[in-house]
Amino acid sequence: MEFKSNRGIYLQIADNLCNRILASDLKPNERVLSVRDLAVALEVNRNTVMRSYAYLQDEGIFENKRGVGYFVSENAIEKIRAKEKIHFFENDLPVLIQKVKLLKLNATDLQNLLQEINKNN
Repeated sequence: MEFKSNRGIYLQIADNLCNRILASDLKPNERVLSVRDLAVALEVNRNTVMRSYAYLQDEGIFENKRGVGYFVSENAIEKIRAKEKIHFFENDLPVLIQKVKLLKLNATDLQNLLQEINKNN
C-alpha cells in the first residue's frame, strides 16, 4: 500500500480496509489481522493501525471482541456504502458534473458510456 501525503495514514488504512470489505476480500463476521500483524505488513507504527481500527469501530464497521481481536461487523457493507454515497454526492459528483459541462457531453454520450461499462462487467 502506497500512502499519499494529503490524507492521514490511519484514514488511508481505514479506506483500504473498507474497500477490501466492499470487494469481499474481508467478509462480515470475519476476523481481521491483528494490529501488530497489519502494522508489520504495512510497515507502519502499531499506533497508526490501532487508530484505524478504533476509527472503524467508532463507525460501526469493526467490532472488538476482547481477547479475540477485531472482526468485520455484520452490517459493515451497508454502513460503508451509505458513507461512500454521501461522500460521492458531496464531493465527487459536483466535480463530475463540472467536467461534463466543460466537455459539453450530453445524455446520449453518458448513456453510451454506461452501457459500455455494463457490457464489460
